[in-house]
Amino acid sequence: MDFQAELRGFLTAHRNRLSPEQAGVPHFAGSRRVPGLRREEVAYIAGISVDYYTRLEQGKSTGVSEDVLESIARALQLNDVERDHLMSLTRSIRSSRAIRRPVPPAPKVRAATQAVLDALTVPAFLQNSRLDVLAANELGWSIYPPARELGPGRYNHLRYVFLDPRAREFFRDWDFDTNNGVAVLKAALAEEPEDQTTMNLVGELSSKSARFRTLWAAHEVLRYRHGAKQYRHPLVGDLDFSFESFSVNGEPGLTMAVYVYEPNSPTAEAVQLLANWSGTSADRPQQQTSERDSEEAPSRIDRQEP
Repeated sequence: MDFQAELRGFLTAHRNRLSPEQAGVPHFAGSRRVPGLRREEVAYIAGISVDYYTRLEQGKSTGVSEDVLESIARALQLNDVERDHLMSLTRSIRSSRAIRRPVPPAPKVRAATQAVLDALTVPAFLQNSRLDVLAANELGWSIYPPARELGPGRYNHLRYVFLDPRAREFFRDWDFDTNNGVAVLKAALAEEPEDQTTMNLVGELSSKSARFRTLWAAHEVLRYRHGAKQYRHPLVGDLDFSFESFSVNGEPGLTMAVYVYEPNSPTAEAVQLLANWSGTSADRPQQQTSERDSEEAPSRIDRQEP
């Protein structure tokens, strides 16, 4: 991964998004050749020389101090996640550890972690920073057929959403999911630049998906730790969840995503149906079993509106 190019693209993209009016820079008459701020305007706001900022935007970040980066982040009005991403990119460029780690096997999920998942009475997943699903409880697998199909450690959200045509049907807001997915991956790669597996994923998606290439070039970054999930399940129809993610102690980069829903809602009814078919319960802690329910569920349930 060319992190100098990533830094150049990140700074240019965010400079172009900020108008002189937004930045508090006097706007003089005449045409502007750039859609946003000029380099000299960013340098002026940040209190550094134009040459210094220009070198940085060219990816030449050797010797740049954290104070200067903070000033540039303020000048570009970056949020906390974007600011951290800027810091990560410059660290990646400065790092002398150019050796890439070999592709590791899928990490083993601790029995205690799986037990926590199984004890929850709502859908829950364990995933890493590049959005591999490493484990789930039975309700989690039930609401998310794409992950169940491949199984723990083999399903990657980004590979599915960009490369599997079924994703456009399953994700009710496919554009939203693709935008967020790329922004999460870009932030993850800058934080772990030596992770060859993540770099391979970026290369694969870049070569196979035009939309991924477009979004990657937009240089959006995000930590997507809570929000809404909207699915169109092939058996029970539309599902609406809110989710919260929690870091797992002793497992850097792993998060547990827990999905909740409104009681007495169509989603609650659908989850209960899926729980019944899978031999678990959405109303009480489920028991961990070694075999999945083999009973075949109906092809689809059409819920009647009251």
